[in-house]
Amino acid sequence: MPLKTDTLEEPQLNLTPMIDVVFLLIIFFMVGARFTEEAQDQQFDVELPSATALQTMSREPDPLVVTVYRSGRITIKDRQLDLTQLVEALKAAKAAYAEQSVLIRGDGEGQYQAVIDVMNACHQVQIRKFSLAFQPLETSASGSP
Repeated sequence: MPLKTDTLEEPQLNLTPMIDVVFLLIIFFMVGARFTEEAQDQQFDVELPSATALQTMSREPDPLVVTVYRSGRITIKDRQLDLTQLVEALKAAKAAYAEQSVLIRGDGEGQYQAVIDVMNACHQVQIRKFSLAFQPLETSASGSP
């Protein structure tokens, strides 16, 4: 009867997954330790001083939309105005924010003079940022209008 002469291999333990888990645990505890430091600052009995909250504008306000209808009627926020009331409304907007901009929405078939009157009111109040709203022409897929 033949005898086995091969030596038995000892089983080897693969340590790669265990090292991965250990590194993940180290990262987890390091991040957790950062959170506990911040929470530790809040454990002390410190009475913080109080102050009123400031409401600062962090960005430029939206443009004031002035609509000029075909008949020459002028509105801001659905409120009809004549030219003197428009100047007063623009002054109030400029007083609230010095760099206030105005968007003039004039009817394409309307009177050109009414749009010029609104632009003149902006000039009187020294609002330099105003623009005229328009609707872009639709172009075909080939690139020709």
